[in-house]
Amino acid sequence: MAKTTVQQMEQVTAPEKAYFILNPKSGVQSSISVPDLIAEHLDTARWSPEIVLTQHAGHATDLARQAVAAGARLVVAVGGDGTVNEVARGVKDTSAALGILPKGSGNGLARHLGIPLVLPQALALLNEPTFHHIDSCTINGHPFFCTAGIGFDGLVSSVFAASTKRGLSSYVQLVVREFRNFKSETATVSINGRDLTSDFFVVAFANASQYGNNAYIAPNADIQDGLMDVCLIRHVGVAEAIQLGFGLMTKQIAHSNLAEFHTCSTVQVQSPEPQYFHADGEFMGQATEFEVKMYPKSLEVIASLGAKA
Repeated sequence: MAKTTVQQMEQVTAPEKAYFILNPKSGVQSSISVPDLIAEHLDTARWSPEIVLTQHAGHATDLARQAVAAGARLVVAVGGDGTVNEVARGVKDTSAALGILPKGSGNGLARHLGIPLVLPQALALLNEPTFHHIDSCTINGHPFFCTAGIGFDGLVSSVFAASTKRGLSSYVQLVVREFRNFKSETATVSINGRDLTSDFFVVAFANASQYGNNAYIAPNADIQDGLMDVCLIRHVGVAEAIQLGFGLMTKQIAHSNLAEFHTCSTVQVQSPEPQYFHADGEFMGQATEFEVKMYPKSLEVIASLGAKA
C-alpha cells in the first residue's frame, strides 16, 4: 500500500473556507456579538472563517458572489430573511452552500429548514453539516426562496420597509392598521391552463411553508418538490380576517374555506391596476403583470430537513 505523505494528510484535513456575511442592522437589536460566538462555537478544524459586514442594500449579494469566486464552500447569511435572500442570490447555481445564522424578526426560511434560532445551536449545525438541495423561485425576475406575494402582502411589505420598528408586535399593529383601508383589486391568475379572475386580497406564492414567526401561508409546501404552492385569498371582511389570522398561526389555513390552493411550476397574474408585491418580505414595487417561475434544486443549503436531497 502506498504511504500517505504529510502533504496529502494536510490536504485531506485542511478546513474549508466559510464566509459569514453579517448584516449589523438585521432584526431586533441585541447585545450578542456574532464574531465572538463564531470564535467560541465554530469548529475551525472543519471551517476556516472570514467575517464581512454589509454596508447597504444589495451588498450581501455582491459579497456572496465574491466569496464563491474566492473558493468558499460555505457562505453564511447572518441576519433576517432579507439578508438570507441577498446571500442566497449570490450562492444559487454555484458550488457553494448557504448557511444561516438567524438574527431577524421573522426568520421564515430558517424555521422551514429546521435551523435553530439560538445562534450557538445554529453554529453547531454548521459544525456537523447535512447538505440538501432546495428549490428557488422568481417573481418578475426577483429571486425568492421562502414566499412572495401580491396584494395586501405587498402593501404591508412596503409600509414595513419604511418603518423603523421591528419585531412581531410591531408587525401585527401595522397589519391591523393597514387592513382598515385596504381595497382588494381585480386580478386574473393564469395557472395550470386555467384563468381565475376575482377581487383578490392576497395572491401568495410559497416555496416554503411560512412567512416567518410560524405564520403558515402554505402548510403543505415542500421546498424540494419542484413546485410552488399558490394560495388565493379573495376579498375578506373583519370577521374573515380574524379567522384567517388564526388559520395562519395554527396551520389550519389549508383547511379553510377562505383560501384556495394550487401547485404549479409557473404562474402569471394580470391586473388592471398596479399592485404591490414582495419577495421574501422585501418590497419590490408595483406592477400590473407578474410572472412567477420555479427553479428546482437550484440552491444547496445546510439544513435539518427530514431527508437528503
